[in-house]
Amino acid sequence: QVHLVESGGGSVQSGGSLTLSCTASGNGDSIFLMGWYRQGPGKEERELIAQATKYGIKNYADSVKGRFTISRNGAENAVALQMDDLNREDTGVYYCYGQEGWFKSPDYWGQGTQVTVSS
Repeated sequence: QVHLVESGGGSVQSGGSLTLSCTASGNGDSIFLMGWYRQGPGKEERELIAQATKYGIKNYADSVKGRFTISRNGAENAVALQMDDLNREDTGVYYCYGQEGWFKSPDYWGQGTQVTVSS
């Protein structure tokens, strides 16, 4: 069984930076993709914002390209998200996820961590 544990998050002013981290415990070697979803205030759905395969392929949502950087440590089944130049639209709960292959739903979720950006 795989458990994803997140750390980081918090409150920051616009233009600031935060780093989120997520580590998989248990049988994490089965995880092909790791990344982050975001759920904004009052929104029902989570938005995929960044993902990385264990072989280094990375993808970003248009809304965060050039500002967020995902890094993946395949050996340790960990992923981090460096968030720079944050704005109020980045406010939300960030969920780490793990997925065992392409073109499927996430298999594992972290507990979520709150990011609040104020002007």
